[in-house]
Amino acid sequence: MEKNEIKRYVFIAALAIAVCVICQNFSVLANFVYVVIGALKSLVIGFFIAYIFNIIMNRFEKLYFPKNNSKLVSKTRRPFCITAAFAITAVIIVLISYIVIPEIAKAFGVLYEEIPPAFTNAKEFVTGKLKEYPEIQEQISSIEFDWAKIAEKASKILTSGLAGILSSAVGIIGGVTSAVTNIVLGIIFAIYMLLRKDKLIRDANRIRRAYFSDEFNHKSSIVLRTANSTFQSFFVGQFVEAIILGSLCFIGMKLLKLPYAAMSGTLVGVTAFIPIVGAFIGAGISAFIILTVNPMQALIFVIFLILLQQLEGNIIYPRVVGGSIGLPSIWTLAAVTIGGGLFGILGMILGVPLTATLYKLSFHVLESKEKELGIASPEAVSEKPAAKTAKKPKKQKQTKKK
Repeated sequence: MEKNEIKRYVFIAALAIAVCVICQNFSVLANFVYVVIGALKSLVIGFFIAYIFNIIMNRFEKLYFPKNNSKLVSKTRRPFCITAAFAITAVIIVLISYIVIPEIAKAFGVLYEEIPPAFTNAKEFVTGKLKEYPEIQEQISSIEFDWAKIAEKASKILTSGLAGILSSAVGIIGGVTSAVTNIVLGIIFAIYMLLRKDKLIRDANRIRRAYFSDEFNHKSSIVLRTANSTFQSFFVGQFVEAIILGSLCFIGMKLLKLPYAAMSGTLVGVTAFIPIVGAFIGAGISAFIILTVNPMQALIFVIFLILLQQLEGNIIYPRVVGGSIGLPSIWTLAAVTIGGGLFGILGMILGVPLTATLYKLSFHVLESKEKELGIASPEAVSEKPAAKTAKKPKKQKQTKKK
C-alpha cells in the first residue's frame, strides 16, 4: 500500500472519529462555541464598524490634499479622516434624533390627551345604538377610561410582582451594560484597525504567502476582492437609496399637505437601510403618529406609502442597489426573502451583498471552465459580427470577334 493511500485512510478514520465525538458531545461543543462567540463579540462588532467606517474614511482621504505628499499631510491624513468619519456619523445620528424623538413624544402627548374623550364618544355612540339591549348598554356604560385608575392598577401589579420585576430589571440592566461595553470596545478596536490598516493588510499577506500555496492565494484573492467590491457597492447604494426614498416621502407629504413630513421622511429613510421591507416599518410608526392628528390623513399617508414602496421595490432598489452590485432584480428579491426568513433583519441586510458575491463568483468559475474546455461564452458569440457572405461578381461573357 502506498504512502498517500495510508495518509488518506488515516485522515478518513480521524474524520469519522471526530464526527462521532462531536455528535455524542454536541451540547458541550455548542456551549463552547457560544462562550467563544461571546468572547469575540467585541472584536466582531469592531470589525464591522471598521469596515463601514473604512468606506467613509476612504472618501475623505481622496479629498484631504490628495496631491500633497509632505510629511505633515501624510501623518495627519489618516487620523483626520477617521475623526471626520466618526464626527459626521455622530452629527447625522444627533440630527435624526432631534427630528424624530420630539415628534414621537409630541404624538404620545396628543394620545394621552385625546384617548379619554375619544373613548367617551365611542361609548356614547355604541350605547346609543344598543337601546334595544339594555343589559349590554348598562355594561358598556359602566366602563370608564381614567389614566389615574390605570396608573393605580399598574402600580398594584408592579408592587405584587416586585420580585420578578427586580430580577428582570437586573437582567435588563445587565444586558444593556454588556451591549454598551461591547459597542465601546468594538469602537476602540475599530479605531485601532483603521489606524493600522496598511500594516495589518501587509502582515496578513505575509502570512498567506508563507503558509499557503500560490494557487490558494490566487483564488482567495479573487474571492476577497469580489466580496469587498460587492459589499462596498451595496452599502453605498443602500445609503443613496435611503436618501432618495426619504426625500421622495418628504416631498410627497408636503405636496399632499400631510403633517409630520420631516419626521416621517427621516424615519422612512432611516428604516430603508433594511432592504425592500424597511420602509414599511417607518411607515407604520409614521402612520400611527399621523393618526393622532387626523385618521383620514393617516389613511392617505398609508396609500401614498404603499405606492411609493411599489416604486421603490420595483424600480429604485433594483436599479440603485441591485444594479450597483451587479445582481438581477429577481435575485435581489430572493436574497431579501430568504435572508429575512433565516436570520431576520440582519439576514435581510447582508443577504443581498452575500448573494451578489456568490453570483459573481459562480459566473467567474463558469467562465474559467468554459475557457478551459474551449467553449465560447454567449456574450462572446453575440458580440461577433455576423459573417457577411460576399457575392462573387459575375463574369461577363466575352464575345469573340470573328
